[in-house]
Amino acid sequence: MGELCVRSVLVTGANRGIGLGLVQHLLGLPNPPQWVFAGCRDPKGQRAQELQNLASKHPNLVIIPLEVSDPASIKAAAARVEELLGGSGLNILINNAGIAKPSSLDKETLETMTQTYTTNTVGPLLLGQAFLPLLKKAAQGSPGSGLSCSKAAIVNISSIGGSIASASAWEMIQASSYRCSKAALNMLTKCQSLAYKEHGVLCVALHPGWVQTDMGSSAGHTPPVTVDASVTGMLKVLSSLSEKDTGTLLDWEGKVVPW
Repeated sequence: MGELCVRSVLVTGANRGIGLGLVQHLLGLPNPPQWVFAGCRDPKGQRAQELQNLASKHPNLVIIPLEVSDPASIKAAAARVEELLGGSGLNILINNAGIAKPSSLDKETLETMTQTYTTNTVGPLLLGQAFLPLLKKAAQGSPGSGLSCSKAAIVNISSIGGSIASASAWEMIQASSYRCSKAALNMLTKCQSLAYKEHGVLCVALHPGWVQTDMGSSAGHTPPVTVDASVTGMLKVLSSLSEKDTGTLLDWEGKVVPW
């Protein structure tokens, strides 16, 4: 299995956790992307300090102001990325930004459900729409037939928590709004794969594992998977994807996760 080799990648929610890990690993590849765009709500804020430090050392890393629940912010980010790419396309859009409210089913509210869906499901929908022209351009400019991440791909960071078949770890964490939003994200991935296949864009949902991040630990349990292990695994999986994988839900080790 080869290393992921692409010219440009955009990662949302890149200032911490899995998003920051993805940026760090992309920059550390033997043949790193010419452009790594790190989407972040508050690029100049304290929570983006680590990202700012990375950007000061890596000229190929550009921090992009991006609030995934705000259509105007998404539109502005797409325009900025297009301007920087200067006529070339975007190879990979990684929809990583997400939120979780670990409340029990009887405590879920309209506000919680709406906020979680807006960030976890609607955000990736709008980002896919906004960046489709750049993804199409990358696909058109890549040699060969078939789909792959080296051409053009939308990668939605999902969760086994959205698997209706497994309802994984229900006894530990109910988080119904999160589960529902990720189940919907899985369906969105399938829809994107069907709609965007003709444009040469591969679409996949990835379960990163239960990862040791602020979000992963928010329910009071220590997750078993480190950020490094998760990200290393996911990038290996992305390097091996082909047309047969579009529209699927896989984990960080490349195993199929039940719908």
